[in-house]
Amino acid sequence: MREVTSGLLFPEGPVAFPDGRVALVEIARRTVTVVEPDGTKRILAEPGGGPNGLAVGPDGAFYVTNNGGFDFHQDADGVRPTGQPADYSGGRLERIDPATGAVTVLYSETGSGFGLRGPNDLVVDRQGGIWFTDLGKRRARDLDYGGVYYAAADGSAIEEAVHPFMTANGIGLSPDESVLYVAETEGGRLWAFDLEAPGRISKAPWPSPHGGRLVYTAGQSYERYDSLAVEDSGNICVATLINGGISVVSPAGELVEFVAMPDRYTTNICFGGPDLKTAFVTLSQSGRLVAMDWPRAGLKLNYLNT
Repeated sequence: MREVTSGLLFPEGPVAFPDGRVALVEIARRTVTVVEPDGTKRILAEPGGGPNGLAVGPDGAFYVTNNGGFDFHQDADGVRPTGQPADYSGGRLERIDPATGAVTVLYSETGSGFGLRGPNDLVVDRQGGIWFTDLGKRRARDLDYGGVYYAAADGSAIEEAVHPFMTANGIGLSPDESVLYVAETEGGRLWAFDLEAPGRISKAPWPSPHGGRLVYTAGQSYERYDSLAVEDSGNICVATLINGGISVVSPAGELVEFVAMPDRYTTNICFGGPDLKTAFVTLSQSGRLVAMDWPRAGLKLNYLNT
């Protein structure tokens, strides 16, 4: 494991570029930040709220799932998110100009007028559509249902694909884009949704709670699931909280391996390097971005060319 940079304020959503840069969000700093290959950092944009997930869209711009903000608890290990803050600004999906850092809010509610609560993570398909999760928000005595949404990158249309989904977090597509994977945080579960067309889910029947089929459930230790990335082989790499590490799960639901990491809030993984065999991982509580050699190649993301 190699430390790329430190001093980040709860980093998530890393995107590795061919030139060695890594863009990510700092949820507690409320910024989109670019990390250079030598570890130096520069703030690209300040969208406020709680920028949570980051992806490159068909126009080359950054797209950000903004959860509206968290309260954070500070202890000897660093910071960790708790619940909805007093200055919660509402959930939204945003576009950020990579040249100027200008922020445009594309969506703050669904097509039916239901307000987004805590957009968390996103993935862009070959057609340029954006799949994203909404974790919901937690308050002292209640918790929102989350969901999964499909949106046009130009801000023209958004559809609710899955609801309710308790604590929907990481999201990714299989290599052939026939399956959508979604990680459930509090249950420590990985779900799959078969796609019949871009943006169209073929739902499993009851007793599935939301139309997904269960791929894998965390083991006997207390684990919560965060973001995920897909390998070129189709394996799903799920960032695992509390029992900090990366759980690598096959599409058939077998645990391929567990890679332990030195942070209970191991939140995200992405792939970079010339052969996509470098894993970049956010260790969020301790505020670090680290890199390591990975035994298998990651899946090349759509539109990530420059």
